[in-house]
Amino acid sequence: MSTITQAVYDYLELRRGHGYKLQTYQPLLLNFAAFVQHHQADYVTQELALKWAQLPQNVKPGSWKYRLTAVRGFTQYLKGLDPRTQIPSPDLLPSVPSRPIPYLYSDQTIEALLDAARNMPVRNPKDALRPWTLYCLFGLLSVSGMRVGEVRRLRLEDVDLKAAVLTVRAGKNDNERYVPLHETTCAVLNDYIKRRERHWHGQPVSDYLFVSGNGKMLHYESILRTFRQLSHQIGLRGKDVKHRPPRLHELRHSYANKVLADWYRNDQDPERMLPVLSTYLGHVSVSSTYWYLQNNPALMKHAMTRLEHRWEGQL
Repeated sequence: MSTITQAVYDYLELRRGHGYKLQTYQPLLLNFAAFVQHHQADYVTQELALKWAQLPQNVKPGSWKYRLTAVRGFTQYLKGLDPRTQIPSPDLLPSVPSRPIPYLYSDQTIEALLDAARNMPVRNPKDALRPWTLYCLFGLLSVSGMRVGEVRRLRLEDVDLKAAVLTVRAGKNDNERYVPLHETTCAVLNDYIKRRERHWHGQPVSDYLFVSGNGKMLHYESILRTFRQLSHQIGLRGKDVKHRPPRLHELRHSYANKVLADWYRNDQDPERMLPVLSTYLGHVSVSSTYWYLQNNPALMKHAMTRLEHRWEGQL
C-alpha cells in the first residue's frame, strides 16, 4: 500500500473518530491517491488536486467543487505529515449553492398529505396496513423533526409510550438520542401499534415499527415513491407548480422553523435555546441548525418585532 493511500485511511479513521461517516469521501480520496501515484508525484500540489477534481465531464457545476472540497480537507491533514503539501485554495472553482433553499410545509399542507396517505387505495389484503403505516410515518416526521432513516429504523422496543419517548439508536454519525413525544402523538402511535398487532397476528413479522407488506423494514425508495405520488395528488407537484418540488426531508426543516417561531411567540430566547434544538435534532454542530432556519420570512418578522421592542423608548 502506498504512503498516500495509507494516509487516506488514517485521515478517514481520524475523522470518523469525531463522528463523521464520510461514506462518499472514501472512494473519492482513494481515487485521488491512485491519481497522485499514477503521476509519480513526490507530494500533492494545488495543480494536481485541481486537475483531478475536473476529471469528470458532463457533470453538474457543484461536482468539481465537491471533489476539490474532499481533497482540501485531506490535504490539511496531509500537510502535517509532509510540509510540502499544497492545500487547494477555496477560490479555485466557481462558487455554487451547495444546498437548495428548504421548502417549508404549512400545517394545512401537512394535513392534506396525511389525509391522502390514510385514504390510499388498497388493492391487496397484505397491504391493508400500508395506509396507516405511511400516515403514521409521515405524521411522526412532521411532529418530531426526525430523519427519514431514523424513523425507518425504529423498532418496537424503541417506542416507550408510557414515558412518551422514542430512542433513536442509529442516528446520523451513529449518535444515540431520545425524542420526547406529545400525548397526542403517543395516542396515534398506540392506535397504530394495535392495528399492527391485529394485522400481523400469527404471521412472521420483523420488530421494526413500520413494516412493508412482507413484514420487513420499509424500503427508502418505496417511501419516497409514495410521497411523490401523494404530493402530485394534493397539488404539490405537477406542471402547474412553479416552485421546486418539496422533499420529504423538508418536513424536518419545517419542524425546526416552527419550534423557533414558537419560542419567539412565547418570548423565549432563541439564541440561548438554539443548542437545545440542535441536540434534539441530532446535529453535530449548531451551524447545521442555523442553515435549517434560513430564508424564513416569518422568523425574520419575529426577530424584527423583538428588535423593535428592545429599542422602544431609546430613540
